[in-house]
This record gives sequence, structure tokens and C-alpha cells, in this order.
Amino acid sequence: MTESLGRRERGLLAAIAAALLVALIWLRGGLHPAAPLDALARRSLDLPVALTNGRPTLVEFYADWCEACRAMAPAMAELERQQQGQLDVVLLNVDNPRWQNELERFDVNGIPQLELFDRSGSAIGRAVGARSAAELQALGTALIDGAPLPTLAGVGTVSALDANQALTAAANPGTMASPRSHG
Repeated sequence: MTESLGRRERGLLAAIAAALLVALIWLRGGLHPAAPLDALARRSLDLPVALTNGRPTLVEFYADWCEACRAMAPAMAELERQQQGQLDVVLLNVDNPRWQNELERFDVNGIPQLELFDRSGSAIGRAVGARSAAELQALGTALIDGAPLPTLAGVGTVSALDANQALTAAANPGTMASPRSHG
């Protein structure tokens, strides 16, 4: 009789353990929950949609292997959650060939790189390097309010150089210093 009672207890414990395991897996989002960066990227609007919908946009160029990008992911997710409907957060993976044109267009040569756009979809600034949650909130608030970007290391405004001026400058390289000219 004691042996059958031991089997029942072991069976009950095994059932409880299995139920707890299933509950834990369910609460954590499944067996293979998406990384925060991947989850954010999957929720992102397409860039052309984000730039034309009348909301300011923050674009992050990232990579899954980038430690700084992964460290920023929870703060980016929180910014997206808090500013939903007021600010578009778009993530573009630099390892995805789909974004090659954007990498060239925005001269991405380091990550994380944030591109900042006003409500009309005009580029107004860039932030290079890791950002804290407070810095991301400050950038998001400035974009939403249409205020000047906060003064932070690695953050700068983008000039309003139109296409004709860019072609003229390119045709006359002696008139303007290039970032690659170290003469």
C-alpha cells in the first residue's frame, strides 16, 4: 500500500511540475520568444509609410549581434509603447540586404544609428551611438513637440541641402570640404 501511495505522490508531483513548465513557457512567450530587436522590427511600419503618415519618425539602424543595439532594445520598446500613435519607431537591420538603399541613403557606417524625421517626413537629425532610456525619451519628446533636438553627445541636426545644391557641390569639390578630405 505504501508503494502505491508513493507512485501517486510522484505522479501528482510530475503533473504539477509539467503544469508549471507549461505556464512558464506560456508566460515567457513560447519556446523561442523573439529577441526584443526582432520583435520591434517586426512591429515597425514600413519606412515610406512612417515618413508619410503625419507622425514624427525615429529610425534605428541596428544588427542582432550589436551589443549596444541589444542594450538599447528595452528602452526603444518602452519609447514605442509610451508614444504609440504619436511617434513611429522603425528598425532596419543592417544585415538585411533589403535595406541596402537606406544604408547608402543615410550613410550608415556605424550602429546603432538613429535617423530623426519631423511630421512631414523631413530628416532633421541623426544620433550615432548607444542611447540611454532618458536620451531616447528626450529625442522622442522633441520630435513629438516639434522642438529642437536635445544637446547630447553624438546627436546633430541635418542640413536642408536640396538635390540641386548637392549636385552643384559634388560637381565643384573645391568649394566644399569633404569629410574624407584630410589635405
